[in-house]
Amino acid sequence: MLKRLLSTLVLWAVIFGSLWYFGAHAAVWLIALLAALTLHEFYGMMEKMGFRPFRWTGLLFSVLITAGPFYASHFLTDGEEFAGLAPALLALAVVVFAFRILGERDNSNRVETLVSSSLGLLYVPFMLHYLVRILLLSPDPDSGLVLTLWIVAVTKFCDVGALLTGLAVGRHKMAPFISPKKTWEGAVGGVLLATALGVAIAHFAAGYLPEKLTLTHAALIAPVLAVAGILSDLIESVLKRRAAVKDTGALIPGIGGAFDLTDSLILTAPLAFVIFKFLS
Repeated sequence: MLKRLLSTLVLWAVIFGSLWYFGAHAAVWLIALLAALTLHEFYGMMEKMGFRPFRWTGLLFSVLITAGPFYASHFLTDGEEFAGLAPALLALAVVVFAFRILGERDNSNRVETLVSSSLGLLYVPFMLHYLVRILLLSPDPDSGLVLTLWIVAVTKFCDVGALLTGLAVGRHKMAPFISPKKTWEGAVGGVLLATALGVAIAHFAAGYLPEKLTLTHAALIAPVLAVAGILSDLIESVLKRRAAVKDTGALIPGIGGAFDLTDSLILTAPLAFVIFKFLS
């Protein structure tokens, strides 16, 4: 627990320090880096399941998918025409994978390679690139950056609340065959903490957030994102059980791999984008 707490504090210090000095560019590259590391671990789990994904080609496309929309819009134009860049890159990656399996795989694993390589890109960098898209929702880059931080904070502090509440009063297992340590009491505690934090940030940072994120909206949106984060975490547990691994890696002491850090954001990011796109 102490290692997890210290790692969490260090990670938030790195995040705030990077954003303070480099702004939105730091956010984009942190997202791109975490997405690539998560995909690397995802492909590792696929290999433990007996698949042979195209790891390095996938990692290259991962960086392009996550960072591409921001820099295309930032340097070339301020229009939304680049909203379709990530889907186009995802489709291009599938084409590249399809060509490669003909010459580099045989009939015993061509389908598995194509599916696992493509699924990794879809489930990890494509889903996480919506955090970058959220940066571009507001014409004010600082507002978009703080909104992205609000989403990440709400999602990750749901994890913290669920852990602490589960340890203190957790009795009823939520998904004993998927993640035995998760409890319904922990989930409720996580959602409540995420909601309280979301409302508190919306109040004290109102001048930096989009005007439409009122306290009422924050109180309604935060629990939805928290629940999505819990479901996203369970999906990672499903993958780990299938791959027969406890942690996806040992990158972060007390936490595990990059996937253990980003797991709850994978479903939250696109859901948050849809919500705030509707509000805008």
